[in-house]
Formats: sequence, structure tokens, C-alpha cells
Amino acid sequence: MVDWKANPDHLPLIIKGARQVGKTSSITHFAKNYKSFILINFIEEPQYKRIFEKGFKPDTVIREISFLNSDWEFIPHDTLILFDEMQECPDCTTSLKFFKLDGRFDVICSGSLLGVHYKEISSVSVGFKEDYEMHSLDFEEFLWAKGYKQEQIDSIYEHMVSQTPFSNIEYDVWIENFREYMTIGGMPAIVDKFVSQKNFSGVLAAQKKILQDYEDDITKYAEGLDKEKIKNVYNHIPVFLGKENKKFQITKVATGARSREYVGTVEWLNDAGIINRCYCLDQPELPLKGNYKPNDFKIYCPKNG
Repeated sequence: MVDWKANPDHLPLIIKGARQVGKTSSITHFAKNYKSFILINFIEEPQYKRIFEKGFKPDTVIREISFLNSDWEFIPHDTLILFDEMQECPDCTTSLKFFKLDGRFDVICSGSLLGVHYKEISSVSVGFKEDYEMHSLDFEEFLWAKGYKQEQIDSIYEHMVSQTPFSNIEYDVWIENFREYMTIGGMPAIVDKFVSQKNFSGVLAAQKKILQDYEDDITKYAEGLDKEKIKNVYNHIPVFLGKENKKFQITKVATGARSREYVGTVEWLNDAGIINRCYCLDQPELPLKGNYKPNDFKIYCPKNG
């Protein structure tokens, strides 16, 4: 986001990603670079969904926002507007073209399940927006959270490239950290809890809460598909990963299940950011898309534990 702001010709930004990967927290922290920060959460404050009823031009939108909150100050060239949980008001992206052409205010849209809800947007301001997908923390970022210096982390990669063995101390430290990462996962709030309290207390409950939130999202947002079938696939991910070859097979989801009955379920979960899909390759060669088997894959949950 810092690099985005530094570009004098930057476009409005859309940050999408799965639930709880830290989108809103990161943007709020970044907003300290501005004199004024306007945060509109369409779930917590549904009345703001009406601000686009009279049009999408900045002056019109800002006037409608000001009627609802007269305390906010819109400072030209020093204001960041965040439309958060935009899946609840997907047409707000139509305004991005007009905010870009106007040029006075920076705009970021953020939300979950955007890949699923793009079909509902009347205009996605093609050519007037930049998209960024945010993921949970990887192992390097986990080590940052624990306070390791970049040169220490870089040494892991250097050992791998040069195939130089780690010292006993290095190996013991890194393998212990990796085991913690595999247990904790990469969801920022859970990592923060673990790092701050230096133990696993409450971690399992927090992980279960996120998983339950994902199930609730399926129930709330899955349209035109059998919600129970989507949940059935989602709940069977640990079963597949527990098998020897870990391959996803519809026939193992339920007794008598057939592929035609589950068309679109895996795609919905993937578009929603709830799963990661890993394809088998005929040959590990570039281009990868020319060598993958579309019907032979494994599915994983995001790194939430």
C-alpha cells in the first residue's frame, strides 16, 4: 500500500481475501499516512449502502456520506476513504472510475468473497482500479511477528540455495518455529495472540471460531448452489488430506455422490478464498498451465490451523 500511494498515477485499490487475513487492520494502520481517514463498514453500518442511490460521482457520494456523519472531514489530496465489507454493497465499485477521474481522494475497497460477488456489480470500473489479493501470513511473515531479523530469515534461504547444512542450534530453532507455524497457522489475530502470550492458550478456540465463520459464510452467501453440498465438500477436506494420496474425490464426499451433483462446489469455495487448490502436473515444466491435470487436484484450507 505504501508503494501504491507513492505512485503519482495510482488507481483506486481493491483488496480482497478470505475472512480474518488482516485486510481491515492493515488498511487502518496504513491510513496513518493521511490527515483524514473515512472508514465505512457496510456490515456494521448498513445505512451507508444508500449513499450511491443518487449517483456515483465523488461530490454526490461525499454529500450523502456527510448527511450520515457530519464530523468527517474530506481533505483534498490527503484523505483515504475505505469502503469495507464491500461484498455487502458491491455496486460501490462503480464509483471508483469517478473517484479516479476526480483525483482528489484516495479510495480503497476491501471485503471477503469478492470473487463470488463480482457478478452482482453493475460496473467494475475496468481500467480505473487495481486489484490485490491478500493472504494469511506465510512462514517468513510468521518469523517477522516473532521478532526475528531479516538477515536471520534470509540465512534460511541461503542455506537452501547453497545446500549448506544448518548448525545444530540453527536447525533446532527453525524446526521448532516451523512446527509452531504449522500448529498456529497464519491468521494474524491468532499469531498475535500466540506471540503476545507466549503459549497456546485460547488458540484452538480462536481457530475453531474462524472455521465456523467460514461455514456461516457458505450458508449466507452461496446462491444458486446447494449450500449443504458446498459445506459437505468443505467439511471433508481433513478427510482427504488424511488419506495416503490426499487427492480430492467427489465419490468420497458422500455415499453415492456423483460429480454432476457437485458441479461448481469446489469452484465456489476457491473463488470465496476459503480453500486453496493444488493441481497435479504431468511434468514439472513451464508453462505450468500447459501441464496440469484439471480433474486431478488436492484442496487445502487457508493456513488457519
